[in-house]
Amino acid sequence: MIEFLQWLMLISAALTILLVLLQQRGASLGAGFGSSSELVTTRRGLEKSIFNVTVVVSVIFVLSILAGFFLPAA
Repeated sequence: MIEFLQWLMLISAALTILLVLLQQRGASLGAGFGSSSELVTTRRGLEKSIFNVTVVVSVIFVLSILAGFFLPAA
């Protein structure tokens, strides 16, 4: 069971990183230097799907870490 959780943590961590990097929302380079031009839009299509999958994979990652912490290592 512990080995399964370790694999689940590894895979979900890699997927979380990949999905976060795939998202195009956020600040441009100018916002890092103080000038931000914010435009409020809603997520649609593929962008919304990537966001939802990122949330699910991140929750799986956190739950697998908590499960590995509370399960006995035997």
